[in-house]
Amino acid sequence: MDSQLIGYWPSALIRELADHATMIQFGGEVFDSQASGGHTSTQMGSGHFPGEGFGKASFIKNIELVDGENTSIPELSDIILGAEKPNCYDVTSGYNGIWDNYIFFGGPGNNPQCP
Repeated sequence: MDSQLIGYWPSALIRELADHATMIQFGGEVFDSQASGGHTSTQMGSGHFPGEGFGKASFIKNIELVDGENTSIPELSDIILGAEKPNCYDVTSGYNGIWDNYIFFGGPGNNPQCP
């Protein structure tokens, strides 16, 4: 996937985006069919928390936002991160000159801090 672009949505396909988007979102979801009891042990991503970094945590890098003039916005500054159960799964973001905009995400699910 190194050279394959993902996330391009032509206006002919989604009329609401004919002019511009007001937000972009990335997300993950883990489903637990057990209504009661402990949190599922299903891991997200590699099963490692974002703080464990490269080589352990899952990541998306080279996230690029292009404006209406078809100009890349180099460093995204208004990123809002959210995790409903950060002791189970979490997310962090950053920017550097090699990866550009990136996020690390994931977690193990059920663990001593996420019963």
